[in-house]
Amino acid sequence: MENQSLTQTKPNMRILISLLVITLFFSCEETKKEAKPIPKKTISAVKITSIFNDSVSIRAIAVTPTNDLVYGGNKTTIGHYNAKSNTHTNLLTGKVSDTLNVSFRAVAHVNNTTFGISIVNPALLFKITQDGEVTLVYKETHEKVFYDAIAFWNEQEGIAMGDTTENCISIIITRDGGNTWQKLSCDQLPKAKEGEAAFAASNTNISIIDDNVWIATGGKASRILHSADKGKTWKVYETPIVQGKETTGMYSLDFYDAQNGFAIGGDYTKPDNNEANKIKTSDGGKTWEIVAKNSNPGYRSCVQYVPNSDAKELVAVGFKGIDYSSDAGTTWKHLSDEGFYTIKFSNDSTAYAAGKNRIAKVLFK
Repeated sequence: MENQSLTQTKPNMRILISLLVITLFFSCEETKKEAKPIPKKTISAVKITSIFNDSVSIRAIAVTPTNDLVYGGNKTTIGHYNAKSNTHTNLLTGKVSDTLNVSFRAVAHVNNTTFGISIVNPALLFKITQDGEVTLVYKETHEKVFYDAIAFWNEQEGIAMGDTTENCISIIITRDGGNTWQKLSCDQLPKAKEGEAAFAASNTNISIIDDNVWIATGGKASRILHSADKGKTWKVYETPIVQGKETTGMYSLDFYDAQNGFAIGGDYTKPDNNEANKIKTSDGGKTWEIVAKNSNPGYRSCVQYVPNSDAKELVAVGFKGIDYSSDAGTTWKHLSDEGFYTIKFSNDSTAYAAGKNRIAKVLFK
């Protein structure tokens, strides 16, 4: 009887095991389906809300860790926008703005400290602490001096770049949190070509990823300067972007990671020209290719990768509007005719944009 019972039990056990395996299989399949990420929707429209209207022209902005904003403009303006209270403060008022009349087109914010460097001669670099203390940390006097952009690798190390004063692009570096700055000798840098300079159009001539820094030049020659060791050694790479005139070349540069970068520009005197004003790299800036040839947008002064977009999504702005690409710059969609000089994202759907007499918050939908 025991043997007969066991014989009857074995088929039943096989059936139960088979059912269990089938149940687990479909359960796992359902889990896989549930875990599949939802594709991110591409941007199709923008909502633009002005947060600042004044007689100040603004070409440089930087988003703080608390999603406030610092910005640089003419009329000796280094401003701070408090997003919670929706208020603006000129950080130089009552300190140096009463005795100076300079323009700032390069600002940075790091370690609760704001930095701004003025254009033309003399170049004045101010450090402004959280409690409002203003210190002139660098001054350069030269008939050709003109600084275009500033950025930081970390809380201690930063870099600013400008036009040539000798036979190389001007580069100054800090290693002590911005308290002191040293200008690199032309012996340490690639020699500039005739007519090679840069544009103070949007504070985006510099892009930093990890220890890397890339610098975009423009004018009669438009090239990429690259350092992989925070400015200690340098290489220079040619680009196919339109160049040859004082008004041509790269106006803006952004890298998503150490390999993928994008640059935009053109000729601001011929803003509809679009033959060779957009270029991209996938090898860290060594080689570049023209994209969207003979396709809009034309001249733009700033380009930025959309955060968390796997180097696929880009937004470009200029005085002729806002444009968006979802395929790494191959094709573009015009989102708005409202003109801006510069843009910075605070997250993957919200950005600040600034231009002539205004700053706006831009929601991408």
